[in-house]
Amino acid sequence: MDWGMKNRMARLINPETGHAVFLALDHGYFQGPIKKLEEPQKTLKPLLPYADAIMVTRGILRTSVDAAKVGPVILRVSGGMTLAGPSLSKEGIITSVKEAVRLNVSAIATSIHVGTEDEHDTLTNLSRLVDEAEEFGLPVLAVTSVGRELEKREARYLALCCRVAAELGARIVKTYYCEDFEKVVTGCPVPLVIAGGPRMESERDVLEVTYNAVSRGAVGVDMGRNIFQAESPVGMIKAIRAIVHEGASVKAAAEVLAGESKRAVARV
Repeated sequence: MDWGMKNRMARLINPETGHAVFLALDHGYFQGPIKKLEEPQKTLKPLLPYADAIMVTRGILRTSVDAAKVGPVILRVSGGMTLAGPSLSKEGIITSVKEAVRLNVSAIATSIHVGTEDEHDTLTNLSRLVDEAEEFGLPVLAVTSVGRELEKREARYLALCCRVAAELGARIVKTYYCEDFEKVVTGCPVPLVIAGGPRMESERDVLEVTYNAVSRGAVGVDMGRNIFQAESPVGMIKAIRAIVHEGASVKAAAEVLAGESKRAVARV
């Protein structure tokens, strides 16, 4: 690994803890202005100090992120479909590596849709991105997308997705937590971060999933809705950080969340 790649990976994954908290704010590229992401700048501002990196599109980066205050950026470079279309898996590359370098990001992200009719295209998209990005020492994060097919969140399928992504050259893989998650981790030779997916039933569920995933080998999270749609977004990201970087228990993290929620109410 050359110096540039080492440096960017160290920006993303804290070298002291070996862990990371990524904040995903790229939902609009296929979902539009979802709840609490109608005005990205307002959503992002209070959360930015607590995210090790943010994942956004170039449009949101340019319009809603202060270049003087942001830390590492993971740039979403795949897309080309929406919830209104026939398939969420028909993604192409919508932002070039040259553009990513010009924007001075720390990594680029693309989805792979294993098990769909678009599997071949999304896997070759990943391979081509790796070829181009490696020339600039730019890590590629592969997102093992499940989309509407939530029943695919089982170890055998996710282990396949993550291993294939690593085989094709992804430096980091984003996946889902599942039963027997250790099998997914064992079969993937690059760092894994877990997605939050749709809103979980309770905020404690978010903390438990985070704790279980990190305890079983994930380096951290790349969550969006379960943070910015929480009753106390700042409290939630602080609680997640406590688990990921400090090894806090679910109980201790819940106390962090409750404390921040009380302070937020007092400020109002």
